[in-house]
Amino acid sequence: MKKNLKTKIASIIAIMVVFIYGIIGIPSGVSGKALMEAMTQRIHLGLDLKGGAHLILQVKVLEAVNDETDNTAARIQEDLKGAHLTFSQVFKPSPLKADGTGQPQTIRVEGVTADQQSAVRSLLDSKYGSEYDIAGNGDNSMTVTMKPMVETALEKRTVQQAIDTIRDRVDTLGVSEPVIQQYGLGDNQILVELPGISDLDRVKSIIQSTARLEIHAVIGGPYPDEQSALASVGGVVPADEEMVHFSGMTGSDADSVYILQRVSVVKGNDFRSADPGTNPNTGQRNVQFTLTNEAGDRFYQYTRANVSRSMAVVLGGRVREVASIREPIRDRGEIEGSFSQEEVTNLSKLLSSGALPASLTYLEQRTVGASLGADSIREGVTAAVVGLVVVLIFMLVYYRGAGINADLALILNLVILLGFMGFSTATLTLPGIAGVILTIGMGVDSNVLVFERIREEIRAGKAAAAAVEQGFAHAWTTIFDTHVTTIVSAAILFVFGTGPVKGFATTLVVGLCANLFTAVFVSRVIFDSHLNKLKPGQMVSI
Repeated sequence: MKKNLKTKIASIIAIMVVFIYGIIGIPSGVSGKALMEAMTQRIHLGLDLKGGAHLILQVKVLEAVNDETDNTAARIQEDLKGAHLTFSQVFKPSPLKADGTGQPQTIRVEGVTADQQSAVRSLLDSKYGSEYDIAGNGDNSMTVTMKPMVETALEKRTVQQAIDTIRDRVDTLGVSEPVIQQYGLGDNQILVELPGISDLDRVKSIIQSTARLEIHAVIGGPYPDEQSALASVGGVVPADEEMVHFSGMTGSDADSVYILQRVSVVKGNDFRSADPGTNPNTGQRNVQFTLTNEAGDRFYQYTRANVSRSMAVVLGGRVREVASIREPIRDRGEIEGSFSQEEVTNLSKLLSSGALPASLTYLEQRTVGASLGADSIREGVTAAVVGLVVVLIFMLVYYRGAGINADLALILNLVILLGFMGFSTATLTLPGIAGVILTIGMGVDSNVLVFERIREEIRAGKAAAAAVEQGFAHAWTTIFDTHVTTIVSAAILFVFGTGPVKGFATTLVVGLCANLFTAVFVSRVIFDSHLNKLKPGQMVSI
């Protein structure tokens, strides 16, 4: 038994050494300052402790639906032409407007002759029936409407794509432990927390709502105002075209209007890479880009068929540059204009990290100052230390010798918890400190259950060894039940909570798991070690 006890003690010491390493690693010295620096390098602080930027973004998922049905309308038109079927136009009766209104899910095919209704219906069903509901209207037209399940899946995919793209862009800021995740339930919102970042404008320049870049064919323009643009198309913009305002890269207040083909030739996710550069002949800054293979083939076919015509670079729903096509372009090209150095750098980063599938709006934006974070750390750590010291003293006074046992188990519990934070690079938040404090309380509760049960066994006249044995055996079920139910609750908080709430749930779950180990195994080993030193008939101090 003594040999087995020595093995258990050695394993406890080894575990303690491993987790102490997790907290401080190999420090540069043994001074308090050196140990604190080593700890801060291993345990990352969250936004509420370190300071930084907090953003809640709304994804305009209808834009992705609008883009998808735009492309579908263009494909339907090409399919009908290829099958030599008669129709007058394929358009969307209510495309998405600038104010976010409209029903972009619906496409209308008009001018289908009576004798070709069946053939058109068959073609649409075979190619689009899995994603769209096809309906005849009885007036030589058909309606193609995106199925609700398909629309919901597209919206979810759009939000996830936006999260992935934002994460790629945030990586260019060099932020440690950013939080980028879906926020709310079904609201198409994204939470972004960037510890250590205080320049909110810089963040917004990288994660901006105007970051969707597309290249469109120019139908007409520039026009001095919308009235002139409308007059050029007979007062009504055709369904497959759109009116877009010009806003130059220099930020000039001068405004003009272009009529563009609605479906883009190339859009953001068609770019494979992009790098800032300078035209050696003109000295103007530019962005040199490379397209994906598929997009390169498509762009080559378009530019070959439209040499000497114009195409517009649209960024964030506004024309930023208009270029003339001098020769066919396959997979390499450049966007040149009156860019500042920062604009060239930012635009190349945006294209390299991929396009946002839909625009973003800011629902909430704020920064947490470093001084506030320092106050939170000081007050949180003070609360934890004071709480721990009071508990340790109480256990010593109330349970006498056995209180030392409980105190050692509590200290090891904290070592395991902080060591796990260091090994896992989890982020410690202010609610996380609250989780640490709650873990201390749960640890005390476990020891109280065991100690009181041992006292009962002693009062029943049992010997010290038997009392300890029965105390742990009977208290184990209660300890296990309370810990499992609390862990389940914390797991639910982790799944559905945001960053700080997840920090609380993480520390609580890890602390509870550590407490099961220390309150039952470690405390029992300490008791057994003490029992081996007792004289026959001598009782434990409890």
